[in-house]
Amino acid sequence: MRLNRLLISALGLALVAPGALAHETGAPHGAHDDGRTWLAGDHHVHSQFSVDWKPAADPAQPPEPVIGGDSSNTIPTNARMARKYGLSWMAATDHGGPNHSRVNRDLAYPEVLKARREVPDLILFFGLELNTPGADHSSIIVPSTPAERDDLTDLEHRFDKFEAWPTDPARDKESRMVEALTYMKALPRPPVVIAHHPSRSAKGLGQYGQTTPAELRDWNDAAPQVSVGMEGAPGHQAAGLNPDGSPRTEEKRGAYRQHPTYGGFDQMTARVGGFWDSMLGEGRRWWITATSDSHRHYTDGGIDFWPGEYAKTYVRARKSPDDILDGLRAGRVFVATGDLVSSVDLEVRPVARGGPAAGIGGEVTLARGQDVRMTLRVRDPSGENFGGRTPEVKRIDLIRGDLTGPAPSRSADENPTARVERRFTSADWVREGEVITLTTTLRNVQASGYIRLRGTGTDEAEPAMDVPGENPWDDLWFYANPVFIRVR
Repeated sequence: MRLNRLLISALGLALVAPGALAHETGAPHGAHDDGRTWLAGDHHVHSQFSVDWKPAADPAQPPEPVIGGDSSNTIPTNARMARKYGLSWMAATDHGGPNHSRVNRDLAYPEVLKARREVPDLILFFGLELNTPGADHSSIIVPSTPAERDDLTDLEHRFDKFEAWPTDPARDKESRMVEALTYMKALPRPPVVIAHHPSRSAKGLGQYGQTTPAELRDWNDAAPQVSVGMEGAPGHQAAGLNPDGSPRTEEKRGAYRQHPTYGGFDQMTARVGGFWDSMLGEGRRWWITATSDSHRHYTDGGIDFWPGEYAKTYVRARKSPDDILDGLRAGRVFVATGDLVSSVDLEVRPVARGGPAAGIGGEVTLARGQDVRMTLRVRDPSGENFGGRTPEVKRIDLIRGDLTGPAPSRSADENPTARVERRFTSADWVREGEVITLTTTLRNVQASGYIRLRGTGTDEAEPAMDVPGENPWDDLWFYANPVFIRVR
């Protein structure tokens, strides 16, 4: 099985502007020298402390938590499975209802400490799936400090929309989430917040439900170093599998029961020129991740994979909690399903006069009309993945968009300038074992913009709408966060 523990191989790729497309093979660039490597992780994982509730004997009292009601796994079990499936870091993110902050503080946190002792080579964050005011769900990941339990308890108690008893409708307003993020960014050690399954309640393409483009803009405006992105690939990817692996047609991939995912990715990410590109076109540092949302494994009747079994969020970081959070804030992130790839390094460097390169999540500055050399490092691991497949990258797409300034509407979910600039296939690259190499140049760059990468093991030009009973192992993709190009 591929555990993504082999040495990262180098892959070079460069690209050119319209009218100047040409490709050339070249020697792969050297590795980064900042001590950082790609660390696979998952920031959305549930345990037995994602509880159900039963009415109290006294109707005037709050309902009582039912441990194991929503998820049966212990936090140490999740940690062990995360390591089994190749993760270096994970966040425990339970959710609940009235007074759940006490469950997290008194029951979940001691298990986090136990899991850290039992699985010491996994970096385990104490987090929360926030029942988000005015929206669906989101991760809160607090920095690993002696105050982490108090910090998370305080945030859940103050801002989770279901925490109060009796229920307080005032806690479930969009303005309350802006208040929460304003509070978080003022903390001495601010957390990271990532929106979960943003279009799960959407009724159609562009017909958003609980979480809307305007809300996500408001969050990012309120705290751009706290509210940094969204799940590009949501969890529950095993929803179409019965316990024996046969198709389960009564459930949809990702539990997106109203409007489906596309290649396992949320419509806000998967549609070229859609919401994600509209955010990037504004110059926003708005990143995507991929998670398991693990509650119960599909072989036990659930709809989930174990953390890392199918989806991985790779952060380029040193193996420390602070640097992993820094990587999430800075967008040094790519995501992959089914272990299609295990490293993706995009470097963008002005050709004339050299100059520093920008990597994924970064920005390069150049003079108008200057050429840019782009180098991509991707490792396509050999051997079977955890679904028993041996996938190969069939195509890598370069997606390019312009920086257009503020969107015309807070509800905008389109960037008309975003396009697939070039599709690269095996005819364009040289493969040596796990290494693919391709080099080109982006010439005469006239306007500020960004580039991002997407790859697949399928023959689909664009990710198709997922259908009930689809086997996720046959539909694998990777997405990299952008590199910005700023023209002086």
